[in-house]
Amino acid sequence: MTHPFALARRGFLRHTARLAAAALPALSASVALASVPDTRGLALVHTHTHEKIDLVYADGQRYVPAALGSLNRFLRDHYTGDVGLMDPRIFDLLHRVQQVLGSSQAFEVISGYRCPATNDHLRQTRSGGVAKHSLHMEGRAIDVRLPGVPLAALHEVALSLRGGGVGFYPREQFVHLDTGRTRNW
Repeated sequence: MTHPFALARRGFLRHTARLAAAALPALSASVALASVPDTRGLALVHTHTHEKIDLVYADGQRYVPAALGSLNRFLRDHYTGDVGLMDPRIFDLLHRVQQVLGSSQAFEVISGYRCPATNDHLRQTRSGGVAKHSLHMEGRAIDVRLPGVPLAALHEVALSLRGGGVGFYPREQFVHLDTGRTRNW
């Protein structure tokens, strides 16, 4: 039987860590995850802005609003600076991919949110690969790679999770993930 003091102490520690995670969105995910069960965190590095972020974005079934705001700013349109509202399910998908792969490396982000003007510009100046109604414009897509993990393995794991759309771009060295209907290309 567990001593009542141990249960009260665990509850206190869990509550304190949750408050810290909510109050400090930049709190290192590794520190917070070590002290609080049922939290989800991400570490990301943006390939265009060279910014880094490492935080806990969810505690059990609850998303941490300040952390989501930080992720929205981090994943802004790097061409215009416009900040979109990212679908938190994309973070859950990234978290699941990382768990399955057993990686602790930060995802390298190529593209997150895109405003409609950027999307139109990219459609006109690139030779394909940019959808007219891209889910990037809705904050429901992200293009990533994971250091130390072969791109094909990242692609296969993403497909196996069936969490939405998965695009494989080996020449450009990224995998597209989105929270749209399950499909692949």
